[in-house]
Amino acid sequence: MAGDLWEQVVSWEPQKGPQTAFVTSRVFEVVYGGARGGGKTDAALGDFARHAQTYAAAARGLLVRRTRTALEPTIERAKEIFGPDGAVWHDQKSRFSWPSGAVLYFRHLDRDADAELYQGHSYSRVYVEELTQFASPAPVNKLKATLRSPEGVPCGFRATCNPGGPGHNWVKARYIDPGPYELITEDGLTRIFIPARLADNPRLLVNDPAYVARLKQSGSAELVRAWLEGDWSVIEGSFFDKWSARNIIPPFRIPQFWSRMRSFDWGYAAPFSVGWWTVVSEATACGDVVLPRGALVRYREWYGSNGRANEGLRLDAEAVAAGILEREAEERSRYEKIGFAVADPSIFRQDGGPSIGERLRRAGVGFRPADNTRVGKAGALSGWDQMRSRIAGTSEGPMLAVFDTCRDFIRTVPALQHDPMRMEDLDTNGEDHIADETRYACLARPMIARPRPVPTKADDAWTREWGRGTSWKTPRSW
Repeated sequence: MAGDLWEQVVSWEPQKGPQTAFVTSRVFEVVYGGARGGGKTDAALGDFARHAQTYAAAARGLLVRRTRTALEPTIERAKEIFGPDGAVWHDQKSRFSWPSGAVLYFRHLDRDADAELYQGHSYSRVYVEELTQFASPAPVNKLKATLRSPEGVPCGFRATCNPGGPGHNWVKARYIDPGPYELITEDGLTRIFIPARLADNPRLLVNDPAYVARLKQSGSAELVRAWLEGDWSVIEGSFFDKWSARNIIPPFRIPQFWSRMRSFDWGYAAPFSVGWWTVVSEATACGDVVLPRGALVRYREWYGSNGRANEGLRLDAEAVAAGILEREAEERSRYEKIGFAVADPSIFRQDGGPSIGERLRRAGVGFRPADNTRVGKAGALSGWDQMRSRIAGTSEGPMLAVFDTCRDFIRTVPALQHDPMRMEDLDTNGEDHIADETRYACLARPMIARPRPVPTKADDAWTREWGRGTSWKTPRSW
């Protein structure tokens, strides 16, 4: 081996603070994330430069990003950092090689399944840039399995990331929520999160003093705060960008005469989601928030996850029905009456036996097929538009609110992203099960009334449709 890592001097030197903490850490798994311009890419490249000088031919690294295009600026910066140490870029093999024999490969994973191609590989360092672009930790974990060294080199996983992206939730839960610099030990392996802020990269501010001014012109005040401070509570590129604190309310006793409904999205290997909703019958103050008449309030939920990112409980239909009945039992004895229930229409398909919907019904929990419109010609009556309109609400207040006890809704829905290929739709790579189930509920109670003719006394069709004594000025859908 070359000399001790901490005594070596390479052409690139880390800045004081998080960069130094990143490249000197002996923790197995280190994630460096937060603000834009925090020097994260330099830290990853500098870490391998030191690793290569210390372990020479035994240093074998893999640096991964989601796309080839995203890799290009990282490769150009790597040439500047590695070049003075004699490293040479080989374009056809997409790797840097050092005179000592050290190697760092640059690869992109367009699909999660591409991680399977690395089975049998051995690396002493694996780097993942923009970790939150991976909707699931599964491909990342497969890359971690390649960390082994026949020469006995200490192996390590290193990643950088910003808030937002399809993987925001699982990255936040695994690395950010425990707290910065909090050492976590699990199954004998250690991990730590190092926060990055723009202020930690003074070289950038000296070389590009207008950088902050340009950022401030590029987004809302909340988004700029996320960029500058690495605030993980503000999510870049959120599909439901009107979500705010006013959509989260403390629980209250629901009046008996308010109607209630249940919505359901099936899942077995992936999580299922059940949501219980009530419709506000008259404007109601809830703390600092006013719930307008017609607002939907989510007062209970059951998210069928085993606690791992996007993994389900693997319960059959009968077990799910039993869980729903159990959760409704206490209130049903008093006043809870579910007047309407909708579910993903795919559960009513028959495939050589009773459908999932039929099995749920036989077990005591019935649903109607939901309107599954996501986007399209329906315009204002498309699912996502209805959900976003309700979240945005009116000047009076939100038309969709959730009890603060609905933690999985609060955790997953605000973090969901746009589909990069179809911006009007949601990125289904994210944890979208609760959002789908909420969309069913919103389309069952659309904010825009269905058009109908002005009623007359002789209009028997209207009487059958809207019911005797119903005011035609009040949309039944509200």
